[in-house]
Amino acid sequence: MRDTAISVEHLTKVYRINRRTAHIDRVTDAIVDVLRNPTRRPEYDEFHALNDITLDIPWGEALGIVGRNGAGKSTLLKLLTRITAPTGGMIDLGGRVGSLLEVGTGFHPELTGRENIYLNGALLGMTRKEIKRRFEEIVDFSGVERFLDTPVKRYSSGMYVRLAFSVAAHLETEILAIDEVLAVGDAEFQRKSLQKMKDVARDGRTVLYVSHQPQTVVNLCTSAIYLDKGRLVYSGSVDGAMDAYRSSFSRLRTEQVEAHRRPGTGQIRLSGVRVETQQQNPDDDIVVELDLPAAPDMVGDYFVSCHVDDINGTSIVQCDSRAVGQWFDPAQAHRPVLRVKNLWLKPGQYSIKVSVCQAGILDTWEGADTFEVLPHYPYPELTSEEALKAGIVLADFSYEATS
Repeated sequence: MRDTAISVEHLTKVYRINRRTAHIDRVTDAIVDVLRNPTRRPEYDEFHALNDITLDIPWGEALGIVGRNGAGKSTLLKLLTRITAPTGGMIDLGGRVGSLLEVGTGFHPELTGRENIYLNGALLGMTRKEIKRRFEEIVDFSGVERFLDTPVKRYSSGMYVRLAFSVAAHLETEILAIDEVLAVGDAEFQRKSLQKMKDVARDGRTVLYVSHQPQTVVNLCTSAIYLDKGRLVYSGSVDGAMDAYRSSFSRLRTEQVEAHRRPGTGQIRLSGVRVETQQQNPDDDIVVELDLPAAPDMVGDYFVSCHVDDINGTSIVQCDSRAVGQWFDPAQAHRPVLRVKNLWLKPGQYSIKVSVCQAGILDTWEGADTFEVLPHYPYPELTSEEALKAGIVLADFSYEATS
């Protein structure tokens, strides 16, 4: 067996975006455009999803792939699993690749769960005898034995993911690639899945894992890479990759102060976002003030969605004005105040992300403001860190003794 499971040299993926037809979303409009301009040549913009990536991944490695939205994480997995072809560069795979990239990938909806297990194995180049040897393990792990002879189009998304992951993890592929679909499963299945991926890596196989939940990468992976705008910025330890990922937030906050550099159509741009108290205790209310200018030319009300994110960019809570029946009239300026109650945040640094939306996104401001939660625990007793380290937030709880 070779020293490396995957070798990548100067890997590049470029997509061409037709500049003139970006506004056309109906077949009839496209036909009319061609008839009106039969000799006009298309003009393209190039989007570099991945740019000159060189990487060696050894056997037995659980590699985490981290980066912000649009960094190229899922594109890299699709190239490595041969779902799409690279524009340039070379990929050398040392064995068969099993993958679970999206809910539904690799399954035929009209076939039963049993038939899809054999279909997936055949597509991976396995014999019927090899699949049959692992069949009972696959079914037992997935927990869908009662529905094994039901067409998978009738499965819930959770059942679909459980069976798809079980097939990918148990069939004897040398490389396993997972894009964050496990979030669909329940907590117990996620725990089983993470343990299974650790076992796969211990057996000498290689795991590639993409996640927007940094804690999952820390718990599962033995090494990690950090991608930024299609470029490989860091490759090495998980801690090193997470440090590089966190540092990107401070750069982004600096960039997004300039409204024209933020995502969205720009019909409305937030002119200010302020957290009322920059340092607070875990049980304090979080108060956020927003400045929204008028947009008299815009038709229709809009809504606001505010996220409280931790230092890793994980959204702790989403406060969407639609959920409380609050919409805003663009004909006038607004200064809404968001108050988040009873959210006991753990000590640390947090940031505010605000999106202004209508049918699409008008403005998204990540890291619009930051605040710090001080280590003043709201509990009556002093205790060790062990009693408080698990979970994302603190809880207002009590135990009642009964005889």
